[in-house]
Formats: sequence, C-alpha cells, structure tokens
Amino acid sequence: MTRPITLFTGQWADLPFEEVARLAGEWGYDGLEIACWGDHLDPWRWDDDDYVAGKLATLEKNGLQVWTIANHLKGQAVCDDPIDQRHRDILSDRVWGDGDPEGVRERAAEEMKNTARLAKRLGVSTVTGFTGSSIWKYVAMFPPVSAELVEAGYQDFADRWNPILDVFEEEGVRFAHEVHPSEIAYDYWTTKRTLEAIGHREVFGLNWDPSHMVWQDIDPVGFLWDFQDRIYHVHCKDTKKRVGNGRNGRLSSHLAWADPRRGWDFISTGHGDVPWEDAFRMLNAIGYEGPLSVEWEDAGMDRLVGAPEALEFVRRFAFPAPEAAFDAAFSTR
Repeated sequence: MTRPITLFTGQWADLPFEEVARLAGEWGYDGLEIACWGDHLDPWRWDDDDYVAGKLATLEKNGLQVWTIANHLKGQAVCDDPIDQRHRDILSDRVWGDGDPEGVRERAAEEMKNTARLAKRLGVSTVTGFTGSSIWKYVAMFPPVSAELVEAGYQDFADRWNPILDVFEEEGVRFAHEVHPSEIAYDYWTTKRTLEAIGHREVFGLNWDPSHMVWQDIDPVGFLWDFQDRIYHVHCKDTKKRVGNGRNGRLSSHLAWADPRRGWDFISTGHGDVPWEDAFRMLNAIGYEGPLSVEWEDAGMDRLVGAPEALEFVRRFAFPAPEAAFDAAFSTR
C-alpha cells in the first residue's frame, strides 16, 4: 500500500497556483490538495472547459496529480451564526454579497454544490472542508444552554447540508468534514451526533486531522479505529502542547500563534505531540489507501523550510503494511 503524499495549498494561497505547483513538484510531492480560494480554484468556473484543462495542465507540467480539493472557507459560512467581519475577511465578494447573513449562507451553500461539480470535472472523488456551526458559540454552556437549543443546531446543520450532499451524491463525490473546533463536529461525541443528524449518509465522511484532537486530549489513533469506515481523507498536521507550567490554558487566552504563553500551537509535522508512528500503523490496519496531505502550519518556522521537511518525515514514517505477517515464515505448509 503506497499512499500519495500531497501538499494542501490552503496556507499557500497568497502565492499564484503555478508557483505553488512548481515548489511542490521540486520538493517531490506526489500531488496537491487544492484549495478553492486565492487563484488556486474557483468553483464557480466548474463548467469552463479551458479553465479546468488549464489547472490539470499546470499539475502535469510539474509532475503532480490531484486526488482531493478543499473548500473550508465557504463551507464554514453555510451554518455559522453569527456571520460577521471574520467571514468578510475570508469570503469572496461573490459569496459575501451585501453581507446579509442568510444570503451569505445561501451563496456559500451554492458554492459548495459547485465545488462537487468542479471536483468531478477534475477527476477528483473527495472534497475536504468545514461545515460551520450555529451552536459552537454555546460551547462554554453559559448562560445555560437547553438541550432543545443544541438539538436545533444539529437540525440546522442537517437542513442546510442535506441539499448540498444531494449534489455530491449526484456527482459521485464524497465530502470529508474536518473535525475541528468551531464546526458542528469538533470532538469524538459531536462527530457521532453529527453523523446521526444526517442519517449516516455515506457521502459524508471525515477528514482526519490529529492536530485538532491532541490539544483537546482526544486519542487521535483510537478515533481512527472507531470511525474507520468514515475516514475519507487524512491531514498530516501536528500540535505541541505547553500546558504544564500552571499558567498556559487550553483555550490559549486570545494569544497569537507562536506566543509562548499559549497552551498549544500548531507545529510542523513531526515536531509536536501527535503519535505519528501509531497513527500510520492504524491507517494500515483500517486499510486507508487515500492521500496523506501535509497541511503545513507553524508560526515559528519558515514554510519553505518546513514543507519539504514535513514531506520527508511523512515519507519516512508512513511505511506500508506488509504483504504477509512475519510469522508466516514459520509455516512449512
């Protein structure tokens, strides 16, 4: 089992797509997980033959392939409440429009449908992304939050995402939700509840990113085993915890990335607390054969140093499963 190693372009969208493809090709990545922002991909151009052919030509020129595309930013706006300046900063003018919250949500949902259509045109079977959540704002549970209010949040998610997932099904493309704080599924139990809310539709699965589990003290390896039939994509991103000094908290005190007073930080793959060897062994055990996508985030390291180093780390540790058990050699029959 040899899984392709890709680079997620979301953190590189300040660079032209052709430049990111050139860098990834020179470093030796097998492909890109292409983000639907910057000039990397525009889902509204899904039916433009020349546009789609141009993106594929850029990949081919740099010896790259594409197995997955990503649309976290627009997915976030589908369910979020409130819609505010944070969204204005990450959304295109086309989705933001006049800023009316419900209009923003509706246009974001339409872009997610177009993302499925674009994926099919590119020959891609999986889209990664966020869902947003109308109830994340209640996570501290004060003022007190009723069970009915929480249940309404899951219903809102189902009502808004089922029509999007209908298009994904029509196009033969899967959606891999990244389990992440601020989303409808952000930990183990909310993931189970999210799947229940949409009737366990097969088109909706998970993008496993252990970096978001480590700082919450969720076992990322056990998560793989329990949700093995829903692991549709993998992000290789790491987290370093710094909560042992009695001062730094898990919620990180509104401090900027890389501030030493934070309780944790995203960090280049292999430099943090993710148990990567156990994780890769578990991916072998559950039969995951999809891409291993390096989502490079580290506010304390230059990305031109970190991205090629992360590739080498993943390549070294993501060993394939053996074709036969070692004790098969003992049999004489």
